[in-house]
Amino acid sequence: MKILRNFYYRYLRLQNKKPLHPQRYEDRKLLRNLQENITMITEILGNSDDLVMRKFKLGIDQVEAFLLYIDGLADKTFIAENIMKSLMVFCPMPESRLPDSKTMRRGVKESILTAGDVKETGDFNTVFQGVLSGDTALFIEGMDTALIISSGGFEARGVEEPDTEAVVRGPREGFVESLRTNTALIRRKIKNPNLRFETIAIGKQTKTDVTLAYIKGICHETIVAELKDRLARIDTDAILESGYIEAFVEDAPFSPFATIGNTEKPDNAAAKMLEGRIAILVDGTPVVLTVPHLFIEGFQSSEDYYSRSYYATLIRWIRFLAFFLTVYAPALYIALTTFHQEMLPTTMVITMVAAQEGTPFPIFVETMVMGITFEIIREAGVRMPRPIGQAVSIVGALIVGQAAVSAGIVGAPMVILTALTAITSFIVPARIDVATLLRLILTIFAALAGFYGIMLGTLVIFIHLVSLRSFGIPYLSPIAPLTLNDLKDVIIRAPLWAMPTRPEALENANRRRLGYPLKPLPPQDEEK
Repeated sequence: MKILRNFYYRYLRLQNKKPLHPQRYEDRKLLRNLQENITMITEILGNSDDLVMRKFKLGIDQVEAFLLYIDGLADKTFIAENIMKSLMVFCPMPESRLPDSKTMRRGVKESILTAGDVKETGDFNTVFQGVLSGDTALFIEGMDTALIISSGGFEARGVEEPDTEAVVRGPREGFVESLRTNTALIRRKIKNPNLRFETIAIGKQTKTDVTLAYIKGICHETIVAELKDRLARIDTDAILESGYIEAFVEDAPFSPFATIGNTEKPDNAAAKMLEGRIAILVDGTPVVLTVPHLFIEGFQSSEDYYSRSYYATLIRWIRFLAFFLTVYAPALYIALTTFHQEMLPTTMVITMVAAQEGTPFPIFVETMVMGITFEIIREAGVRMPRPIGQAVSIVGALIVGQAAVSAGIVGAPMVILTALTAITSFIVPARIDVATLLRLILTIFAALAGFYGIMLGTLVIFIHLVSLRSFGIPYLSPIAPLTLNDLKDVIIRAPLWAMPTRPEALENANRRRLGYPLKPLPPQDEEK
């Protein structure tokens, strides 16, 4: 039946004398006739209100031409002063009036236009990509090419401190939605001629610019080639945010652990690139992706390297402790109160039993109810306007907790446990999503088998972590496999002078980043 249907469709095509694959506009070349180009553009782009096609005549010879740009994306003041005025007033055309005169083309491009960036193209695809990105296209009668003039001037948010990565000490600037602004922010941090920016357009409908940023000679070429290959395989209609890219190129799409990092701070992105990673910038979003991404990066902050090493090490230990508490605290509470009461002091057991007396639900149900209630309050605080959201989060938590205890629905220890879990989850914001999932899994395991269930769940999690890779790099590096030299920036944050090499796990082409020795010495020791 399927074969007959295919033959029938082929017969209909032959009867209609239509080509099986009509030529798309991406494959069409510009024509020498100006009116035919205008007709083609109108046919493809339609009569959109923001589409501007300005007809005029060049200089004293009155050669017909027209400009094509999008109102709102292009800077109209720049177009009037640097393009229109130059072409209409200060345009002494050459003596040759031949339509295909190379002198005319070279004269307009090199002697008349005062714009900083002018490119020449002969196909409609490049013209539309430039115009829809904010550039202006110049068409001249008799020329089968168009000049793409950089004239972007759309409104963009200014550089400001990101809310998700606030620091006490360090740069306050963050990425914005403009791709060129973001590349400039990275370029300000890394003034290196080996810094590379490579841009490709992804998305059949959106044509979103995606830029790879890396340092040639530091980043391993194998990782660069692998990332380019994964991006080239993306065949989708739209890329609206960097999360789309993350979903298509990550190593383990079914894992709760993120194998691709993200940041909104240029200094953080620059630091990762200097270690041998690649930054992925997507036009229209301030969130920049970084690959490869390791598990330990979720506990590292850019502020760690701006503070003294002892204090940074202490804060990092606090992050480890907070992550452990937010993941294991509910499960341990259920295991102790349900299966292993003998491990608690007698006085504490009596106090906890008295608090639970009169509550209608088992401890597991109380834990699940309070956990879901907290997630609801947190989500409400995030989605509502900021002043109202803060009030909802604080007042809502107080009222719900007090009312639940007063009504005898949950015990007071459960409210304390929920508050502790909530506070510790905010200390490691990069791991808040996976911490929520792990907390749920371990809570269920603890309700089924107590400490044995927790141990089994932990074993499953560690086996999964060890099996993960991020662009070929073991996810738990440098812990598994163990790399002693890289442990200086894992459990502790060693002084900067004690970390002369880049992470060995990233297989950098240039491992040394410091001269040797750089340990500060007292003046008398220097004399000796």
